[in-house]
Amino acid sequence: MNLKVIACRVLYREISLLSARHSNFIDVTYLRQGLHNTPGLLRTTLQAEIDAVESGNDPHTVDIESTPLDAILLGYGLCSNGVLGVKSSKYPLVIPRGHDCITMLLGSKEKYKDYFDTHRGVYWYTRGWIENAPMPGKERYERTLAEYARKYGEENAEYLMEMEQGWFREYEWATFIDWPEFDNAEQIEYTRRGAAYLNWNFDIQKGDSSLLYDFLSGNWDERRFAVIPPGHEIGATYDDRIIT
Repeated sequence: MNLKVIACRVLYREISLLSARHSNFIDVTYLRQGLHNTPGLLRTTLQAEIDAVESGNDPHTVDIESTPLDAILLGYGLCSNGVLGVKSSKYPLVIPRGHDCITMLLGSKEKYKDYFDTHRGVYWYTRGWIENAPMPGKERYERTLAEYARKYGEENAEYLMEMEQGWFREYEWATFIDWPEFDNAEQIEYTRRGAAYLNWNFDIQKGDSSLLYDFLSGNWDERRFAVIPPGHEIGATYDDRIIT
């Protein structure tokens, strides 16, 4: 199969590793982390990328005349509803049934739900998140405080930090997803330090590459993947299927 993948950059290492192991031709475009914070921006960015692929005008995509595509794969979950309404007029869209990238890294939506149901207030740490986003911990606090002090003065900076840190109180766990395919010792220690600094519990969950592997292989069973026919839009089910 010839597959186009459009994915969040937090999955760069995992998708790159698994793509190299496949016989399928897999052409990947990574979009910057954080688009899900503004769901409308994620939606328009994904749609623009799909439209550019279909028209053959995407400079990041293989020449689709010489390498015709069989499907476009979206390396996203529901992601704050940022994928709703996205469609392709020419190709099937394939997306894992999950709320966000954590499902893909844990290996199943069931494992995600089981952990979520038994752990109150989980902030997930992964290698890709640590590399692409400011994660809660001492380093983020000191960097943000210095930036606020430079912009607004030290007294105002302390007040702004107190307001910003308020949402940290909603969390109780710093949980790292450890894929055995990588040496994550440094990232695990980073997460442990962050948990200690914030007075959160620390945990490690073993990651599972099987869902992403099957995603890239074309093994798209209905329980784990939604295949959106050309001309149809991605929607939400608000049940265990998550995406339709």
